[in-house]
Formats: sequence, C-alpha cells, structure tokens
Amino acid sequence: MKGLSSEPLNQRAVRLKRAALWTGCALLTFWIAFWRMLPEPLFDEPVAAILLARDGTLLSASIASDGQWRFPPLTHVPEKYRRALFLYEDKRFEHHIGVDPLAVARAVRLNLRSGKTVSGASTITMQVARLARTSETSDAAEDKGYPRGYGAKLGEALLALRLEVAYSKDQILALYASHAPFGGNVVGLEAASWRYFGRSPDALSWAESATLAVLPNAPALVTPGRNRVRLQEKRDRLLRRLQVAGELTALDLELALAEPLVDAPVPLPNHAPHLLETLRTQHPDTARFATTLDADLQIAATQMVRDRAAILARESIHNIAALVVDNKSFEVLAYVGNADWSTRNDLGLAVDIVQRPRSTGSILKPFLYAAMFDNGQLLPHMLVADIPTQYWGYAPENFDHAFRGAVPADMALAQSLNVPAVRLLKEYGVGRFYDLLRGMGMSTLTRPPDDYGLTLILGGAEGTLWDITGMYANLAATARQVTPAPAAPYRDLHVLPPEPQSPAARHASEITPAAAWLTLDALLEAQRPAEEAHWKSFANSRNIAWKTGTSWGLRDAWAIGSTSRYTVGVWVGNASGEGRPGLTGATAAAPLMFELHGRLNPTPWFVQPTLAMKQIEVCRDDGYLANDNCEREKQWVPAGSHFDRQSPYHPLVHLDIGGHYQVDSTCERVSSMQHVSWFVLPPAQEFYFRKAHAGYRELPAYRADCEHTRSTREERSPMEFLYPNAAGKIYIPVELNGSKGRTIFEAVHRDPHARIYWHLDGSYLGTTGTFHQMSLDLPPGPHIVTIVDDSGNRLSRAFEVLARSGVNRG
Repeated sequence: MKGLSSEPLNQRAVRLKRAALWTGCALLTFWIAFWRMLPEPLFDEPVAAILLARDGTLLSASIASDGQWRFPPLTHVPEKYRRALFLYEDKRFEHHIGVDPLAVARAVRLNLRSGKTVSGASTITMQVARLARTSETSDAAEDKGYPRGYGAKLGEALLALRLEVAYSKDQILALYASHAPFGGNVVGLEAASWRYFGRSPDALSWAESATLAVLPNAPALVTPGRNRVRLQEKRDRLLRRLQVAGELTALDLELALAEPLVDAPVPLPNHAPHLLETLRTQHPDTARFATTLDADLQIAATQMVRDRAAILARESIHNIAALVVDNKSFEVLAYVGNADWSTRNDLGLAVDIVQRPRSTGSILKPFLYAAMFDNGQLLPHMLVADIPTQYWGYAPENFDHAFRGAVPADMALAQSLNVPAVRLLKEYGVGRFYDLLRGMGMSTLTRPPDDYGLTLILGGAEGTLWDITGMYANLAATARQVTPAPAAPYRDLHVLPPEPQSPAARHASEITPAAAWLTLDALLEAQRPAEEAHWKSFANSRNIAWKTGTSWGLRDAWAIGSTSRYTVGVWVGNASGEGRPGLTGATAAAPLMFELHGRLNPTPWFVQPTLAMKQIEVCRDDGYLANDNCEREKQWVPAGSHFDRQSPYHPLVHLDIGGHYQVDSTCERVSSMQHVSWFVLPPAQEFYFRKAHAGYRELPAYRADCEHTRSTREERSPMEFLYPNAAGKIYIPVELNGSKGRTIFEAVHRDPHARIYWHLDGSYLGTTGTFHQMSLDLPPGPHIVTIVDDSGNRLSRAFEVLARSGVNRG
C-alpha cells in the first residue's frame, strides 16, 4: 500500500518542481522583457538646431529634418509650467510609481458609468511612455501614430513603471516637456514657448504657462481662428484651479485672466543664421549652441548690417560681415556673417563671410610697425621715405598715387601709405613678418613666405575677418598691460564656452605693451569718415584706434577699430569677388564700424604703459636720435628698443656772413663764416617733400669764388637715382605684341633747373631736364649707369639685367 500511495506524491512533487521552474522562467523572461522594453535611445527623432545668446535668448533656429520645430531636449522645466502641468495632468506625479491607482479606479468608474471611454487615467510618465513608443514607429497617423486601446494602455503602464526605475522625476518631466505635441509642427515646450509667445519657457507668465499646459491634451485648439473659445475655457479653468491651490493670488488671477490668448504663431528669431550653420558644420553632433553673444547687441548689429547693406546695394555691393569682440575675455559679443540670409546663390547671402579668406589690403600694416618699434628698427616720429620705389619689378603705389618724399612713421601708418610700408617690410624681412602673423593667429598663410613676397603687406595674402579681428583684439589686450610682465600667449576668439588650452598651444606675444600702445596711439589719429571727421570737437566722442584696408581692384573693404575694451571688425564687398567703384575701407566699411562702436559702453583710453617704456631724445623734425645740430624733444619708446641711428639730416653747413651762400676755408676766413645746422633730405625725398612743405629750406648754393674747389670737397651729391635700386636685378618684360620691353630709369636733382647727362657702360645716351627719365633697351648682363650734371657732379649705379627666364617677384 505504501508503494502504491508514494507514486502520486512523487508525481506531484515533480509537477510542482516543473511548475516552479516554469514560473521562474516566466518571471525571469518577464523581468528581462520588462528591463529591455525601454527603447534605446528613448527618443530617436531629429531635432532642430538652435543658437542661444549668453542669457538664453533664442537668436536662430533651423527646423528639424522631418519638418518639425522640435528643439533639443530640455534639462529642467520652469516652475510655473511645472505647477500648472501637475494640476492639469497629474497632480500626484511626484508620489506615484508611474501608474496612479487612484486615477485608474476613478477612470474605470467613470467609463463604466458612461458606457464609453471618457477618462484614460494616464500619468505624465505614461504619456512619456506613449510618446517614446510613438517615436519607435514609422507611421505618424492617428494621435501621433499609436493605437489607444486597453492593450496599448497596459503597454504604456508597464513602460511607465520601467521609466520610473531608469529616470528621476525631474528627468521624466523634462522628457515630457521636450517631446509633447503643441499643435501644428511644434513639438516640445521650448519650441512652443518661442513659437507662440516669442520668449523662453522661463519667462512665461502664469497665463502662458497654463495655455501650454492644456495644449498637449488637445493640440488642435491652438489653430488660428478655430476653437479659441474652448482653449480659453480650458486655460481660465486651470488658472482658477491654480488660485484655489494657492499658487496664485487674487490679483495674479485677475491679471492672468485678462491676458489675451495666443494668436497666430510668431516667426522664430533669425538673428545669427550664418553662425548657426557654421557651428552645425563644425559640431555635427550638437544641436543646442549656448554662445557668448550678447542678445541685444546681436539683434542691433544684425539690423545695422541690413540697413547698411540696403544703402550699399544701390552701388551693387551686396555682402557685409561684422564682429564685436571683448578684448578682456576674447568672447565674441556679436557675429553677423552676411548682409542677410538667403539661398540666392547669385548674391552669396548664404555664405558666412566671417570665416571666408579675403584679400587683406593694408589691414596688416599695424603689426609690422609694432614689431619694428619693438626691435629698434623704427621710432614713432622717425621720417620714412615715400618716394618712387621698385623691387624686382614690383612698384608699390599709394592709394592717392602721390608721393610725400618723407613722412613720420606714425603719420605713414595713420594715413596707410603703401610705399613706406613696403620699404619697411623690405627692411624687416618678409619671412620674419610671415612668422609674426602666423604666431598671432593668422591661419590662412598656407604658402611659403617667398610666394607672398613684399605684397604680403598690401593684400598679397588672404585673411578671415575672424582671424584678423582676433589679432587686433590681441594687440589691444597687450596694450592694456600697464606693468612689465612675461609675454602672454596670443588668445583665440571664442563664441562657445572655451575649452582649456595648453600653454604651449599658442605662440607667445612678440609685441610688447609699449609697442602695442604706440601703434594704437598712432591709429587714433587716422582720418575718420565725413560723419566722424570732427569727432575731437565733441566731449562724448570715443577714442578708437582704427585701420582700414582695401584690396587691389576694389574687391574687399575692411575696417577694424579698437578701444581699450572692445574691438569691432567689418568687411564689405561681394562674395563673388566682383570689384565696385567706391568699395574702399574708409567709405564702405568704416561708417558701419563706428556705428557699431556707438552701441557699446564707452571705455577710457589705454593707460600709457610707462613702466614698460623709456624716454630718449630725438630730433624734432626727423625723429632720429638727436645729434648736436638739431632741436631736441623727448620721445617714449619700448624699454627694450635698441635704436641707435643718429639723425642723418642735420649737417653743419658753413655760410658767408650774410647767410646766402655756402663757403669753406679755401674761399672765406673762418671768422667770417656762420656755422648753421641745416635740415637736408636726400635729393629724392627732397624732390617730393618740398612740394607739400612750403617751409622747407633748400640748401644754399656755393658762392661763385668757392666753386673751383668743389670737386675736392666731401659733400652730398645733389642727385639721386629713383630707379634702378643699388645692386638691383631687373627683369625686362615682354610686351603684349611679343616685342621686348624697355626699362625707364629715373633720377632727381636738387636744382629743378639742372640738366643731367646719361651714360650706360661709358657710352653717352642723352640729356634730360626738369623730369629726369631715360627709356633704355638693355641686353642681359651686368651694367653701370652714370649721370653727370652741369657742375660736374657724378653718380653711378651698378645693376644686372636678367635673361627672360628670370622671375619677376614682388
């Protein structure tokens, strides 16, 4: 009997074990399914790219690829919207586990009583679950594409439980606010806030927050011209509930109820579209760009650029770019990439000109002057030659096609004279200047220095408005240092929060605070446009060190100006490269640059860094180190400057007792002589200098009885070659018709009535008077040209003519 009764027991035990095993497997399968039911990623929908100012103001947005205004996910939800949403959708959200049993019981009771579904009992978490499951489907049909039966509800409930395990309450609320539908193609609280009210969610009023709280429940209510009564009823009912709940005072409720309903959606801001597209290209995995831009300044700058563009369009000039930079933080405060935003390719309005290389014109000159101030090759008031100049066939010209003979260095910079700049670059060295520019952040110098040659200072290279404005900002920041300090590295501009930079990542400054201050002080004297011409006459005028640049062919116009705190850079031209009459830095770009400065807070001028400077004595009229023969004045220079050239223009001349003629001891007693310091320029400089300086006194001639000893005296030659240069190499070009070209040699004489007799390699060529030019047909090889005047003064110059295989390099 025992054996018979034990078998059923064993079978029951086996069945129980099997049942337990199957139950365990089922529970494990359910748990795995439950754990893995969370979509990865939770939302996989394209988002719009947005660009925000430093205070969170929306400046530009680009719609998502599926045509929806769906902003990148939020990380927090404003308190007003949060309280309104809880009261309207899920008042026990902060306490339940994703499913609200009380709400479920109420919904079942109401649905049974009415015989149809009138309440869904969905919590905010369940709605996030539904939105996430909708995101997984490809069909966007009925109610965002997902069926709403009891099976669907059960799936949402399970997913809601899983969401509560994976996310905090704040994260779930942010997910809902980021993905809820708000009518039309507007998705998410942030997009709705800007689309309907033109402000950020944090700035919404109670009435606006209540409106957006009720919209996802019935997004069609926001359709302009339809359902406005129902929408207002829902909003006002929620506002009264908020007042009963203690969230609003009676006055708050009265004011909120008086607010009008949202009308038609407002256009999203579009104040920095070019920057947004540039950042999207640079950071393809980012959709939210929190920038350093100042919202008010960016909006104003954009409008200023558009207004200026409307004026210039009459001259067929269509493109403008502008930057405003903080010299202290190197943050970009305003960034206008073009005159407007358009995909019309014929005008290039979709191009971000700020980042495009353009011919620099003469915008780089200040850096050459600053470097030469520092290394002792130049003093601020030192005369520099402005005479006809040729180097290897390259003949620079000033913008006005005139020559001044000699001009103080600071004035040459303020007037942006081209000839002195080229001569100074020849002295400083192209390779050295090239290295300086690259070290300062000019990223567009991609060819070897010799490829640019001397044209590097006059637009032979291309630069971006971004780089060059940054270089000027660095110059200003350097000038702000009032005490001696180790050379600081050049800093990069940034429009996004900066990443930490390695100290070795950037070149240390080669320009000292003293040289930077002297350079900016010279640029302060640059002649301003007509509307700013009398700026010194007004007490509220701003001290702005500014420089223009105009490229060859009138294709690019630059204007960059700095105060002690801000630098503004402007470029004007045509994206196509088409030149236009009147397209110059002074007339096209400078007015906008000054207008933008007018929007900035006034700042004091740079404090002179006297601790990094020293005083020297120079000749008042030529700026060289003083000798015993000139009138002296004090001059501030960089402390490290080792300039050692005394004035060459103040010889001591011996005159007769009347002071009318030069004499010497062979024809006049020493006791009857006057010994006078005389300011004398070299003949070439004097020829042009005296035309603009009526007070310039020419050196008196020798008295007739002293002429016979003239050949034995050591004196300066009254003649000077303008061309060829000493030991010059000349390449003879081929004319358009294929014939061999000719070379024009030129000289000047102190005496405007003198005649000059020309000789080449000992053979007489001809005679010139007044204008001393000689056209020569020269064979290849070395030559010597000699000129002789009526008084027997002789001057020779050796040069070499290159064969046609030579290279004409500037």
